[in-house]
Amino acid sequence: MKTVLILGASGMVGGEVLSLCLQNHQVGKVKIIVRRPLGIINDKLEEIIHSDYYNYSTIADRLKDVDVCYFCIGVYTGAVPKEEFNKITIDMPFELAKVLNKQNPNITFCLLSGAGADSTEQSRVLFAKAKGIAENRLIGLGFNRLYIFRPGYIYPVTPRKEPNIWYRLFRILYKPLKGIMKSSSVTSVQLASKMIAVSLSENEQVIFENMDIIKSS
Repeated sequence: MKTVLILGASGMVGGEVLSLCLQNHQVGKVKIIVRRPLGIINDKLEEIIHSDYYNYSTIADRLKDVDVCYFCIGVYTGAVPKEEFNKITIDMPFELAKVLNKQNPNITFCLLSGAGADSTEQSRVLFAKAKGIAENRLIGLGFNRLYIFRPGYIYPVTPRKEPNIWYRLFRILYKPLKGIMKSSSVTSVQLASKMIAVSLSENEQVIFENMDIIKSS
């Protein structure tokens, strides 16, 4: 059985990944890196309390046996200054990936990216350029298995406080316009399910666009 690591377990997508991994018979242990306990009691679950998401040297020994990592941390454009957005989007997954790749040569790394990520790194759109840089840096590490997921609008199956008025509007319109939005949207459960299914099988495909994600998920 697999040992998995989840970053962003308290978030919309990471929370669904956590719930599904705890139920999955192929997963024997679920480790999550969190700043504070989530209050979940489960024999499979191991919480690693850690505050510095740019330095993992103090907890590296606890990451040696990880088979699959799901990096689900993200921040909305405009929620933080540009410099902080770039640090969270680019530096945070890269610093963790370096440690994991060194500790576990056969690890599978899954990155939650986003639709429109620009692999050329030339976009003038902050989100697209930063996501493209983040993806390219991970690809450059030469993982045995790396999977990048680029969802469009993510409909939160579990109700949450929406980050801004646009997301409140999207949530209201999602069900009435689901047919029209199908190619550019996915539910949080669909996305989490696809990430797990891909990571626990052998896939040659590296980048999964929104249409790839909603296929058979």
